[in-house]
Amino acid sequence: MATDKNNMSAEAVQRSAPMYQPELETMSREALQALQLERLQNIVTRAYGLDHYRQAFDAAGVTPGSLQCLDDLNKFPFTVKDDLRKNYPFGMLATPREEVVRLHASSGTTGRPTVVGYTAGDIDTWTNLMARSLACAGAHASHILHNAYGYGLFTGGLGAHYGGERLGCSVVPMSGGNTEKQVMLINDFGAHVLCCTPSYALNIVEIALQQGIDLRDGNLKIGLFGGEPWSQGMRKELEQSMGIKAVDIYGLSEIMGPGVAVGCSAEQGLHGWEDHFLFELIDPQTGMALPDDAEGELVITTLTKEALPIIRYRTHDITRLNKQQCECGRTHVRIMGIAGRNDDMMIIRGVNVYPSQMEAAMIGFEGLAPHYQLIIQREGVMDSLRVEVEASPELAMEDYSKVALALKHHIKSMIGVTCTVELQSPGAVPRSMGKAVRVIDCREN
Repeated sequence: MATDKNNMSAEAVQRSAPMYQPELETMSREALQALQLERLQNIVTRAYGLDHYRQAFDAAGVTPGSLQCLDDLNKFPFTVKDDLRKNYPFGMLATPREEVVRLHASSGTTGRPTVVGYTAGDIDTWTNLMARSLACAGAHASHILHNAYGYGLFTGGLGAHYGGERLGCSVVPMSGGNTEKQVMLINDFGAHVLCCTPSYALNIVEIALQQGIDLRDGNLKIGLFGGEPWSQGMRKELEQSMGIKAVDIYGLSEIMGPGVAVGCSAEQGLHGWEDHFLFELIDPQTGMALPDDAEGELVITTLTKEALPIIRYRTHDITRLNKQQCECGRTHVRIMGIAGRNDDMMIIRGVNVYPSQMEAAMIGFEGLAPHYQLIIQREGVMDSLRVEVEASPELAMEDYSKVALALKHHIKSMIGVTCTVELQSPGAVPRSMGKAVRVIDCREN
């Protein structure tokens, strides 16, 4: 007897084939919510076995038994990055350390790193979700996948690698850096899919052109870009310069890594995989729940993580949600782009500005190359913003000041912030081998 894909229990889903399963992406809203509640009750019970969550739940006056419906999750406390830091290294693990087969960690440049652990089951789940995400983006088994995400403690490289292999792709594990060789292998191997940060993709394009190679003449079809915010202007720049479809992939190491959500052919947001994650929107100031169509901070709860269950993690990413069925046929919630991060927001002379807004105002502006940095400085009691952006190679040096003035007025009219603009010569802005450093804060702490 055929199984009704819209009425699968959690046990039935777990027993089903481990490979990429399109039928899980078209479950009804009712079936998804039933599956989420079953898995949520289980994960909250697992989390309650940890000292951190037991103390946090008790302080909020809730227990696992308080969760009778999905809306009851609002009663439970949030988890923030500092909670992971305070429990460094293994205080948040819900399984014995001996059952953890992989450890990843943040760079820890501002203090203790955040450590995330994976059981063998977690790695398998992550691999399946990355295979699902790659397929959603348009990749398939016959493709060569060039992986320029960094390998190591950063989750991007191994996440894309395992997912590509699970889907059946031929994976080139290049990692970041050595851009000249990146270009050579993309061209010589005939790569169909490029995985890297969008800023590093720009670097690859630049080096290719210097070598006399037009990537639009090759086999590249898809760019799967993530790891940093990027604008629609950046998307158009990459699509035009590489001849690809640029697809956004979203993830956080604390939640799993890449593969939490991904774009599809309909280009109407990123599908968040609700059979493994529960997505909420809250007011970033009050913490109160918001309707899906409001703009708010994204909060994520893991539903199937074994080693590191995370309850109501505040991502600081500002977005909207859409639970209507997508034109592509998938029913999983859509994350309608990341407007910015509330902890990255700059306040310049009383104006709230996200770096992504500045990028949107600059990318595609006549006379500019898509390489820039934003410098924040303190002038008296006020903060000021200096934009350092590269001129395009075709722009004559005598026109630099004219273009800088025009960009200054454009930013003022588009965003409402007054800044200074300095045009740099081609190649002057530092290039990224991974995540780009777009904002440099020179204020005294």
